[in-house]
Amino acid sequence: MYVMHVPLAGEEKMSEQTMPGSAIQRNRPVFPKRAVITGGMPYGNKDLHFGHIGGVFVHADVFARFLRDRIGKENVIFVSGTDCYGSPIVEHYRQVTESGDFKGDIREFVTFNHGLQKEVLDSYNIGINIFAASGLGRSGEIHDELSKELFKTLYKNGHLVKLTNQQFYDPKVKVFLNGRQVVGRCPIPGCASEKGYADECSLGHPYEPKELINPKSTLSGEVPEMRNVSNWYIDLVKFKPQLEKWLKTLYDVPGCRGFMVSAIQEFLEPPTIHVKLDQLDALDAVKDQLPEHKRKEGKNKTIPLIFDSLETREIASSLLAKHSIRCRNGKTLVPFRLTGNVEWSIPCPDIEGLTGLTFWVWPESLWAPISFTATYLERQGNQRDDWKKWWCSKDAQVYQFIGEDNIYFYSLAEMSMFMGDQGKEFRFDPEEGQLQLPRLIANNHILFFDKKASSSGKLKPPMARELLNYYTAEQLRVHFFALGLGIRSVGFQPKPLNPAAQKKDADPVLKDGNLLCNVFNRAIRSCFYTAQKYHEGRIPVGEVSQDILDESNSAILNYEEAMYKHEFHQASAIVDNFIRSMNKRWDEKMRSISQSANQSNDEKVRTQTVVDGFHMLRVAAVLMHPVVPVGTGMILEYLNMGEEFWNWDRIFDPIYKFMDNPASHQLKFLEPRVDFFKKHPSQLQTG
Repeated sequence: MYVMHVPLAGEEKMSEQTMPGSAIQRNRPVFPKRAVITGGMPYGNKDLHFGHIGGVFVHADVFARFLRDRIGKENVIFVSGTDCYGSPIVEHYRQVTESGDFKGDIREFVTFNHGLQKEVLDSYNIGINIFAASGLGRSGEIHDELSKELFKTLYKNGHLVKLTNQQFYDPKVKVFLNGRQVVGRCPIPGCASEKGYADECSLGHPYEPKELINPKSTLSGEVPEMRNVSNWYIDLVKFKPQLEKWLKTLYDVPGCRGFMVSAIQEFLEPPTIHVKLDQLDALDAVKDQLPEHKRKEGKNKTIPLIFDSLETREIASSLLAKHSIRCRNGKTLVPFRLTGNVEWSIPCPDIEGLTGLTFWVWPESLWAPISFTATYLERQGNQRDDWKKWWCSKDAQVYQFIGEDNIYFYSLAEMSMFMGDQGKEFRFDPEEGQLQLPRLIANNHILFFDKKASSSGKLKPPMARELLNYYTAEQLRVHFFALGLGIRSVGFQPKPLNPAAQKKDADPVLKDGNLLCNVFNRAIRSCFYTAQKYHEGRIPVGEVSQDILDESNSAILNYEEAMYKHEFHQASAIVDNFIRSMNKRWDEKMRSISQSANQSNDEKVRTQTVVDGFHMLRVAAVLMHPVVPVGTGMILEYLNMGEEFWNWDRIFDPIYKFMDNPASHQLKFLEPRVDFFKKHPSQLQTG
């Protein structure tokens, strides 16, 4: 028997249940009363590529649609939006205006790209409640206000520090350089990024600007200087004890990604310097001059030197550099920068003589989903601060879908800022009315064939709208959902974009799509055509066979548990097996009828097969509804039933419960060869 875990925030205990009409007895997982789902925010300098859709948005959308069916659509808000600010946008805008590819100011540039992104999301049936923009329209106004409020609160609570660090400066053009106006190589060991920028690489690894290897200015091509600049930081180090407690709770969160926990743990390690083994003699010569530290046997040809604080590590690092000893800093918690001097951004409040600063894009993008929630609720006639009922209540849960590159920001930085909002004292399990810590659902990289594609790298990813020239949105949705990105990085291998593909080769993308276009279509049509031919277009009234009930209820419960744990590949496999079983059972029964000489018995077998078939069709349609809403919506149309059909409060009800009069309920007539899940025209042309 499945034993339910201890409930988390926003959850309640539920008593053991026996499934109607079945001997199956289980404790079912309990979902929050209200939920916010957030999808990753694409930068406002480009259209969406396949990774945006296949790596984040499809998974977030399927889960949001499932929760709408499970807890009621009025209790679910799915938000995302264009990330309008940041140096990548400023730099790209500079390039396209200089080349003559775009005419207009930077706001018009971002507005144009925001429109492109919204078009693509609509074309993939991403059912988002609001796709806002952090710097445009009403959502931009609310985001500006909320950003300043949160900054002032963090300052008042004593969590901000003013630090003076070095920033790149191009003496040839006489300007400080923003993040994307400096290009070099990432200093993080083992990083596969092709480009390092001022303080993070193209894979999102943060570091100090002075650590960037071989920096060059994109404005002049010259090596930039380092000059002192003061900014505001949130001191992540003081949050470490609570972050460690929070991390321990993640081990008990159902379906929490192991690779995400490991990535968080790395940054909670003490300040460390890794010295190359071939530098051992030089290290021994200065070891007595180093601050107090621990020395461990190294891995990967390094000797780790572990320090008690960032300050002592900095002293040691300077000493080693002075003696030309090759080394690198390990991952650890460091102050997280909140401000910068990029003009295209939200102005930061002037405090303690620091004026003219703007918000750095990363921190403000972390609280942007709150701004978007507030904007959506305001549109619905609610008060501006009603967002707190969704983000500050233990009855609610925020689920944030992110890519693995962004784990550091959403876990350590975001959780610290949210805890810092509580007051001078804070804890990882906040009280009612305070910002609750979101649930993070991280996906591994979705590769292009066997490599990571990047808009800023050599291997460019295909654009999401381009894929719709070869596949339908629902074929792609079911394929992306089944990839298993929660376990490992997986290659997206579309045959039409594979120059090495042979005509006889199968298309990996269509493997999952064929479940819809071939197997499920056939099963649905079989039910409808048989009802039209033998039962006057009605579903015959009868008791569902016990084995069908048991198989259906088992699929429902297993699917529900998989969705609760965010094991989406498992949920996909459960429905796949169920639909194939539905088709197989139908074929076996109809084959037995064709081989039988007992006409009276044949009629009973056929009628029971139709009763059982429509029950399995109902279950399959409800389970697939979040994944392929258009095709399943067509099923509902031909069943001639209402939206209550999707309600999980009635998931175990037989199909007759959705009819006013089961004996006379008329199905919509299904013409020959109608497809509920259509193939792409290009697939029809090639057979």
